[in-house]
Amino acid sequence: MKLMFIHRSTPIFRLCAALLFLCCAGALKCAAQSASSAKADAASRASATYQHGMSALQKGNLASARADFEKVVRLAPSSPEGHNSLGWVLLAQGEIDSAIVHFRSAVKLNPDFALAHMNFSMALYRKGDVAAGLREAKEAVRLSPDDSETHHILARTLDFSGDLDGAIGEFRRAIELEPQRAELHDDLGAVLVQKSDAQGAAAEFSEALRLQPDFAQAHFHLGVLRYQEKSIEDAVQHLHSAVQLNPADPGAHYYLAQVLKTRGDTAAAIRELQACVELNSDYPDAQNSLGLLLQHNGEMEQAVKAFRQAVKLQPQNPDAHNNLGLAFLQTGDGNGAIAEFQTAIRLRPDDSGYKGNLGAAHLQVADFDAAISEFEAALKLSPQDATLHYDLGLALKLKDKLPEAMAEMRKAAELDPGQADVHYTLGVTLWQQGDFARAADELRAAIRTKPDYAEAYYTLGTVLKQKGELQDSASALREAIRLQPDFAGAHTTLATVLRQLGDAEGAAAESKAGAEIAKQKTSEQAALFATNSGRRLLNTGDLDGAISQFRAAINSSPNYAAAHFELGLALRQQGKAKEAQEEFQKAATLDPSLKAPASKKN
Repeated sequence: MKLMFIHRSTPIFRLCAALLFLCCAGALKCAAQSASSAKADAASRASATYQHGMSALQKGNLASARADFEKVVRLAPSSPEGHNSLGWVLLAQGEIDSAIVHFRSAVKLNPDFALAHMNFSMALYRKGDVAAGLREAKEAVRLSPDDSETHHILARTLDFSGDLDGAIGEFRRAIELEPQRAELHDDLGAVLVQKSDAQGAAAEFSEALRLQPDFAQAHFHLGVLRYQEKSIEDAVQHLHSAVQLNPADPGAHYYLAQVLKTRGDTAAAIRELQACVELNSDYPDAQNSLGLLLQHNGEMEQAVKAFRQAVKLQPQNPDAHNNLGLAFLQTGDGNGAIAEFQTAIRLRPDDSGYKGNLGAAHLQVADFDAAISEFEAALKLSPQDATLHYDLGLALKLKDKLPEAMAEMRKAAELDPGQADVHYTLGVTLWQQGDFARAADELRAAIRTKPDYAEAYYTLGTVLKQKGELQDSASALREAIRLQPDFAGAHTTLATVLRQLGDAEGAAAESKAGAEIAKQKTSEQAALFATNSGRRLLNTGDLDGAISQFRAAINSSPNYAAAHFELGLALRQQGKAKEAQEEFQKAATLDPSLKAPASKKN
């Protein structure tokens, strides 16, 4: 994992502003005293305007400072200080080319102006001319060898140019000159990370925090380093501090989310990633990570939205297309999935996983021939992949090519005996062929591999019932019910078995339980459909229609938490805050993971 260490430019600008004020005001004043009357008046006005610009700069008013420095350059066009100051403001405003023009003028007018060489170096780097930036930084050090900032700028430029050893040497020299500057220790730590010196980096970040406990970026760097070292609690502590001290930093939210995810706090990780992409929607890693967590959490619509943004930001990233394809697959959009997997394969043709996923998408749209073709192509790339053999077997089974299907499934079981689904599907296929004994053996193998496999117990119970082994059948069905109490089919089948065993009372109880569960399932399904309909209406702005659908969902299934939550959202938009809060409370009682979102203040 690559650390996202971001160099800080603000402290340099702050220091430059102070130096400019000290050296430039004096220079302009001297010019005013030595010139003729008219020129002296212009120089005097330039000096006063310059000081006004510096005052604006110290207050953070770049627009006012720029206007003043532009006036200074007009009044005193031969003033290197004026050009340097104007260049600094232009650089801060992102007008790099214009800034370079003025820095070049400043060093031409005064070749010994170390501060102008420093600023010129930074502008050239931002322009992408690292070599020229390096020359200017070295000249600044030659002119002012005892100034820590000249070494700081040179160190950064060496870092940017890839000369890490040279950068480390210059950072250490800067620290010798000013050991109390926290940002010097932080920047040195960032370079030591690139040199894989984690211990040295941690020492520098810690020293930066000793000198400046509220240094957000040092907390961020140390937090990411601890995360890489798997010191999760230390990482959480530092990254929380980074977020609290600088909540506008998307990187801090991103890495805090990664740590929280590692700790198993999915809900908190999602919140941090949402904060990250709200600050910077053009953050592909964050969008992708958010999509994966939402997908894992069952929030498929939001997951698709995040994956779409990741694909938009990185259209040449095959993994991004693959993730979006998988999300489409889970939402039932087989054709959308096919398009994304095909793009992923075009970008990375030799990835057997992508081809396998494309085969699964073809299965979803019932294009069995295309699915078989993709699985076979994937197996040419990865012939020992048990999952691909299983998927091919499933596709062949759906094409009624049972001997070929059985061969692929047996190959899958041979390659990976621990795949419960392989044994289960083999068992079902053998059962359908009337080979009850071998079917039961495969189903028992599935259960040995996955002891909580309720469906395997249910199917085993059904097979044993057909074999006439009623007591064993009843035992298997009871275990299926123990593992999954709302398994309506298991209750119903057990009722039949008990009736055959002469247990009329037990049969009646199981039959009743099965009927009640089936009715409840129907109600829950109706509630799900109504809630999804309500969401669509809410997204189109039809509040009344949405509220009607959410209430219908609650009528169908009063304990359906999602319907209460969505009704709360709709009522809040309608201005009914009290009713909305009541629905949010009901939702949270039914499902504690559903928290009412913060109210938006006008």
